[in-house]
Amino acid sequence: MSSDKLRVLTGITTTGTPHLGNYVGAIRPAIAASKSSDFDSYFFLADYHALIKCHDPAQVQQSAREIAATWLALGLDTDNTTFYRQSDVPEIPELTWVLTCVAAKGLMNRAHAYKAAVQANEDEQQDPDYGVTMGLFSYPILMAADILAFNAHKVPVGRDQIQHIEMARDIGQRFNHLYGETFTLPEAQIDDNVAVLNGLDGRKMSKSYGNTIPLFLTEKKMQKSINKIKTNLLEPGEPKDPDTSTVFQIWQAFASKDQTAWMRKQFEEGIAWGQAKKELGGLINEELSSARDEYEKLMADPAFVDAELRKGAEKARARAGKLLAKVKKAVGIPPLS
Repeated sequence: MSSDKLRVLTGITTTGTPHLGNYVGAIRPAIAASKSSDFDSYFFLADYHALIKCHDPAQVQQSAREIAATWLALGLDTDNTTFYRQSDVPEIPELTWVLTCVAAKGLMNRAHAYKAAVQANEDEQQDPDYGVTMGLFSYPILMAADILAFNAHKVPVGRDQIQHIEMARDIGQRFNHLYGETFTLPEAQIDDNVAVLNGLDGRKMSKSYGNTIPLFLTEKKMQKSINKIKTNLLEPGEPKDPDTSTVFQIWQAFASKDQTAWMRKQFEEGIAWGQAKKELGGLINEELSSARDEYEKLMADPAFVDAELRKGAEKARARAGKLLAKVKKAVGIPPLS
């Protein structure tokens, strides 16, 4: 891949099963971008990050397999992108230590996740750092290494993640000041047009809320899950407001312009909630059925998935290795002659 292309990097934490919100908000647009020759794209499974909040090794491993199979089943072009596990690129944790030696503790003190943990402890009248691991405290440095190892220009994130990109910039800038121009300073890429789906209870679809709809449920189980979406008590025949409905919001994320207009009219005419959910299940199945079949094949063929990740890791290591060599030389620890 040409180094003069715009480098874009996205990480996926391996702590859960991909759901519809992940698909609409991150996976679908990223895979579309992966088919473009305009970008040098890096997609990685952030399994070291997963260890911060998940201490179940089986879950971390299973999540990594599910996420990798999901991206591949949905058509990720691994020849045109770099798709890898974070843990298969040892240059990243090695760079993390070097960056830890220039990152200010005061910067880490201001990280949102750490501040939230401290506040929760203080609310319970506990020691401010009770239960806070060094992984939680310093994970923004690992995130900075994820980004700076490839000198990524753009990092697509939600608005709640902007701070992490700013920290990566601060750390990279500090290194450049001390040792000379080495790192490209990344920028957050915010797309306010990307849909953020609501979950079963009407809140943002999130693993932490337990309100997700897994992406590759069977058709029957998908419909059963959709039927659990919270609605109001309006009867069939009574007009319903599509703009306040989770059912309609998810419909809109999968529907064409004409299909969206048609469903809006159905809401105005008082479609029954049961029928609306049935229509939604059919629409989602239409888009995901072939990918679901491919996903099942990939989950039954872990050797193929591993080979794809190994291929990506080799590409990632080749690039990160060159940068790390430059970093080590800059700080005074070049290879022995």
